[in-house]
Amino acid sequence: MTGSIDFFHAIAGFLVGTLVGLTGVGGGSLMTPLLVLIFGVSAKTAVGTDLLFAAITKIAGSAIHGSRETVDWTIVRRMAMGSVPAALLTLAVLGWIGDVGKSTEHVILLSLASLLALTSVAVIGRKWLFRHAHDFDAVRSRGTVIGGTVVLGAMIGVAVSISSVGAGAIGVTVLLFLYPRLQMARIVGSDIAHAVPLALIAGTGHWIMGDVNGVLLTNLLIGSIPGVVIGSYLSSRAPDRLLQPLLAAVLALSSWQLFVKARAPDPVKVEAPVKAARP
Repeated sequence: MTGSIDFFHAIAGFLVGTLVGLTGVGGGSLMTPLLVLIFGVSAKTAVGTDLLFAAITKIAGSAIHGSRETVDWTIVRRMAMGSVPAALLTLAVLGWIGDVGKSTEHVILLSLASLLALTSVAVIGRKWLFRHAHDFDAVRSRGTVIGGTVVLGAMIGVAVSISSVGAGAIGVTVLLFLYPRLQMARIVGSDIAHAVPLALIAGTGHWIMGDVNGVLLTNLLIGSIPGVVIGSYLSSRAPDRLLQPLLAAVLALSSWQLFVKARAPDPVKVEAPVKAARP
C-alpha cells in the first residue's frame, strides 16, 4: 500500500484541495493542467481522473452547505435538466471519436485552455459582481430565468465532460446574472451541489472508457481531503484582495501553457536508414 503512494501527487492534491476550500474554484481549473503540464499525464486521463477527484473532494463542501441550508434545490434541478443530458450526449460522442488519437488530444487541450482563460476572467470579476449583484435586473421573466438556467447547465455539462472545467467560477458568475436577488451563499452552495453529481456522471463515463487512473486518483485524494477541510476552515481568514488575483494569474498562466502545448507540432519520427545487405 505504501509502495503505491506518490507523495508528489498527494502534495498536489493537498494544494488544490486547499484552494477549493478557500475559493470554491480549482478542482478542474488547476488539477487538470497540473497533471498535464507538470506530471506529463495525457489529457484524456487527466480529465477523467480529475472529474472523480473533484466530485469526491467537493462532496464535503456540498455537505456543509446542505447542513447550513444554503443550497437552492430548485436551481440545482433546473441546471441538472440541462447538464445531465448534455453530459451523457458528450460522453457518447467522446466514446465514438475516442480512437482518433492526437486530434482528440488537441481538441481537449484547446477546450481546456479556452475555459481556463474564461475562468480567469470570471475570478477577476467575481468580487465586483458580488458587490453589484443586486443591480442586475435585466432578467425579469420567470421563463427566461428557467430557460437560462437550463441552458447554463447544458453548457456546463458539455464543458465539464470535455475538459473537467466549467462548474466553478463560470457557473457562479452566470448564476449571479440570472438570480441577482439571491443570497450569495445560496448561489455558491447551489453551484457546488450541482457540480458533485455532474462530475460523478462525467467521471464514471470516462472511467468506463478507460480514462481514469485509479492509483493516481487515490494519491490525489490522500492530499485533497485534508486540504479541502483546512481550506474551508481558513476561508474566512484569507484576504480576498491577495488570493483572487493570485488564483486568476495561475489560471491564466495554465491557459497559456496549454495553448502552447496544444499548438506545438508533433515530433517527427526519424527512422534509421536500413543498411543494405552485403553480397
